[in-house]
Amino acid sequence: MVNGIAILALAAAMASAATASGESPAARAQWPQWRGPLGTGVAPAGNPPLTWSESENVRWKIPIPGQGHSTPVVWGDRVFLTTAIPHGEAIAPQGGQGHGAHDNVQPRTRYEFAVLAIDRGDGSIAWKRIVHEGLPHDATHESGTWASASAVTDGRHVIASFGSSGLYGLTVEGELLWSQDLGDMRILHSHGEGSSPALHGDTVVVNWDHEGGSFLVALDKRTGEQRWRVDRDEKTSWSSPLVVEHDGKAQVVVAATKRVRGYDLASGKQIWECGGLSGNVVATPVAADGIVHVANSYETRAMLAIRLDRAKGDVTGGDAVLWTRDRDTPYVPSPILYDGSLCFLKHYQGFLTCVDAASGATRFGPARLSGIENVYASLVGAAGRIYVVDRDGTTAVVRNGPNLDLLAQNQLDDSFSASPAIAGDELFLRGERSLYCLSARSARP
Repeated sequence: MVNGIAILALAAAMASAATASGESPAARAQWPQWRGPLGTGVAPAGNPPLTWSESENVRWKIPIPGQGHSTPVVWGDRVFLTTAIPHGEAIAPQGGQGHGAHDNVQPRTRYEFAVLAIDRGDGSIAWKRIVHEGLPHDATHESGTWASASAVTDGRHVIASFGSSGLYGLTVEGELLWSQDLGDMRILHSHGEGSSPALHGDTVVVNWDHEGGSFLVALDKRTGEQRWRVDRDEKTSWSSPLVVEHDGKAQVVVAATKRVRGYDLASGKQIWECGGLSGNVVATPVAADGIVHVANSYETRAMLAIRLDRAKGDVTGGDAVLWTRDRDTPYVPSPILYDGSLCFLKHYQGFLTCVDAASGATRFGPARLSGIENVYASLVGAAGRIYVVDRDGTTAVVRNGPNLDLLAQNQLDDSFSASPAIAGDELFLRGERSLYCLSARSARP
């Protein structure tokens, strides 16, 4: 595994949801990671268009080589993207782990795993760095890709993960600084990899939950040197780590099947844990105002709101859990946390619910979004609006408010599984074939 909706209380967000390099005002104007500058799906400085089509409000549209469901990340005049490009002659299917073959795709060629830097002004490719070339060791889901983890940047470094095909640190000019091979993941049912790295200060954090020895690892962003590594008693999950700040310290929150856990960013020491989710956790946590929200919806429906000031040790069923919910919760798309409202889709379908983030009280929903069917992209928001993008090219734009208010419905000629990115007045949508830059202005100032 996506810019603002009304203006978020920046001081509160900074205190409780500072992620990636979102500590500075400059970073809050960017989209440095797949869930945005605050890790909530909101871009506080964004004002993207309300309406678009193939002939309206498209600043540029470019073909993207290869395949990938990673989100574009944006800093300054660059858009960074990962992709897996078929390379070489076709080969016989390799077979993978032999699970879930009815809905899997086996690798049938070698791939170039590449990081792209795209000029934000005209969509031209500024540079392309192939960081690895080889045959993926396992299958992926038929709706997945071998480049599904999103990169992260601080405006100087770009960290790109291709999972079992390596973790890479580059400069924003495309110079490869370091690489790390963390091994081969054994994903449940061979359904593919997708957890994105997190970046906070000088520390990169990678979650490695799979059917083998799971772990969480922290690396130096400048050298790739390991700072700490902790084993995790977990099976496969696809959720990305979230870095939050609480009581003057940064901690890493990871949602997974057996437990949601919080770790000290400096040492890797576990601070707290909480049970309550079920298997196949995909949605990434969001946090603000000292509360972490986690959810999933595969075997059972579950959503938890956890107070960080009470989170010590095992908090399952204790007073650190502010509220829970057991219906209409998200599976693939992560929720958005915006201006005190937590909004999410039912499973990956077009039914939207918004609740009060502090109390869990329902504001509206589940409300049917007409024209929205299957959604893998996480919800994003800016300028008082929430954007919901489905896999058939339709985007519903709704007002962030107490009731469902559909403002616009837009259609493009592509399929979208990657989460959107918002920076300034631009909305970036990565489709199966093309990358779109949407803006109500025809040219950048």
